[in-house]
Amino acid sequence: MLVGFDVLIESFAKVVEKRSDFYLHILGRDIDGNLEKLEKQVAELIKVNAELADKVAKLSKNSSNSSKPPSSDIVKPKTTTKKVSRTKRKKGGQQGHRKFTRPAFTPEQIDEVIEYEFVAKDAQGLTPLDDWFVIQQIELPEQMYKVIEHKARKYLDPVSGKVWIAMPDEVRQGGLLGAGMTALVSYLKGPCHMSYTTIQEFFKQVITLDLSRGMLCKATGKTSDALHSSYHEIAECLPDETEVNVDETGHHDNGDLHWTWCFDTAGYSLFKIDKSRGSKVLKEMLGQTFRGIIGADYWGAYRKYARLFDVRVQYCMAHLIRDIRFLAEHSDRKLVKWGHQLLVWLKKLFETLHRRETLTEKGFQRSMKRIKAKFLKHMRRPPDHKLAKTLAQRFKGDAAEDYFRFLTEPIEPTNNGTERQIRPVVIDRKITQGTRGQTGMRWCERIWTTFATCKKQQRNVFDFIHQSIVAHWNDKKYPSLIR
Repeated sequence: MLVGFDVLIESFAKVVEKRSDFYLHILGRDIDGNLEKLEKQVAELIKVNAELADKVAKLSKNSSNSSKPPSSDIVKPKTTTKKVSRTKRKKGGQQGHRKFTRPAFTPEQIDEVIEYEFVAKDAQGLTPLDDWFVIQQIELPEQMYKVIEHKARKYLDPVSGKVWIAMPDEVRQGGLLGAGMTALVSYLKGPCHMSYTTIQEFFKQVITLDLSRGMLCKATGKTSDALHSSYHEIAECLPDETEVNVDETGHHDNGDLHWTWCFDTAGYSLFKIDKSRGSKVLKEMLGQTFRGIIGADYWGAYRKYARLFDVRVQYCMAHLIRDIRFLAEHSDRKLVKWGHQLLVWLKKLFETLHRRETLTEKGFQRSMKRIKAKFLKHMRRPPDHKLAKTLAQRFKGDAAEDYFRFLTEPIEPTNNGTERQIRPVVIDRKITQGTRGQTGMRWCERIWTTFATCKKQQRNVFDFIHQSIVAHWNDKKYPSLIR
């Protein structure tokens, strides 16, 4: 009986062992399956988190870390802490600074002199001096305009029966508004960014002259025709320039998106409105044999034009800094570290550039060569991130020279000058909401070009507009924007 009991116990133990192995196998299989599922879920969550981080980074783009204009920035909330002034100086003119006063008008510039003296009663006991206290005061005339009636005698040709009128072309073409008044309307509409309604109200309230919107529109149309010659003169000179900085911004015509291109040189700035934002505009304006250097951002149209026609380019370093700053503000730590180090080398580069006059030419070139090498070495070792690899792709091989051409050529490293020229265009766009046809677009091109170029050349814009109108109406030589 004991032997049988031992056998029974042994058999039961074997059964328990087998069952335990079976349950452990099942349990292990479930654990393995769950682990596999969890690993897949974790991988998916990591991927989603990376995508969300990229979206958050894109939404955080502003004018300091991208090419977005400052006007697109979200208004910053007011800070509760008071700003601590670095110095304790008072507002206004500082002690020791030379006082600036406007030069007095000369006797030839004074239209009227009014003298004031005490009456005998008030001057009793006082000795009059041969000295005067003078205030020169600028005042508006009672009437802001003058009306000239031009009478031209008619003459009959008895042979042909034709009637001839002895009136100058300038007067005939001007109509109601003379050259000066036409130039004023155009100046208010162009450089002053005033709408026709605002100009109409200005003439009615200030000049006390009631003009229709149609009459104001005709005046700007006449000015546009007068500026046609000077505009096309510099357009023909553009392909021969040694350096042209280019940028573009949006423009709406009848609600359709167009692009305002700015071609900025040392002597003038030319604006061109086109439906395209592509390289065909560059081909049209600069030609296929352009041998100068283009300063621009990294927009694809510039890269394509440079590749097709073997044109040298200086890509904007300011745009590059914004792109790197965007990466340095990312949520990915490796990306942030990489971006910060790139910014360090760029800061050293510009610090050395600003100290160029204090260094010898060899010392400057040696320092810049070292900084450039360190920057490129770090740039060409990006972290395992799509954004970093995309940026590093720009600096493969000889392509990096398109960012550092300013070290060997007398050109600007940034495109900031062109962006400053475009600002009045953006202001005009926000006020006028665009144009309504070819006539309006041609007017904008010509008046923006005239305004920007005269400002660059320190010339009086109003005088240039007026001279162009007079030359156009009298068929005389037009003033030039080329200097």
